[in-house]
Amino acid sequence: MSEDDCGAAFALPVAEDVEIVPVTIDVTDDAMAAMEGAMVNAEDGDVLVVSVLGGGCSGFMYDLQIQNRPDEDGWQFISCEGVTVAVHDRDSVQLSGITLDFVNSLMGGGFKVINPNAQKACSCGKSFR
Repeated sequence: MSEDDCGAAFALPVAEDVEIVPVTIDVTDDAMAAMEGAMVNAEDGDVLVVSVLGGGCSGFMYDLQIQNRPDEDGWQFISCEGVTVAVHDRDSVQLSGITLDFVNSLMGGGFKVINPNAQKACSCGKSFR
């Protein structure tokens, strides 16, 4: 093998230590009604997945999706009056202690996340740091 053959760069996956905390979530009455309404057409075994994505005005965004219950390790499941909320362990530090609310406004309604862990929140209410 010549030196020219060894010049190609490649990346190996790096193990990352993730801090995991038990997740607690409070849900307002308005959010509970909205969750129940959204889950009406869900299939048996579907859950509301709450996660954190990179992006938004402040660095992170909240993502809420109804999907099949994850069966791999690394998930925490919180029962909220018959609706199951799933949070991945990698998001547990950022999402533990949140309150889910639902707000109706002239600009349209939607879920609002009140997060005591956020250092800063954008005025749009959809992103945080």
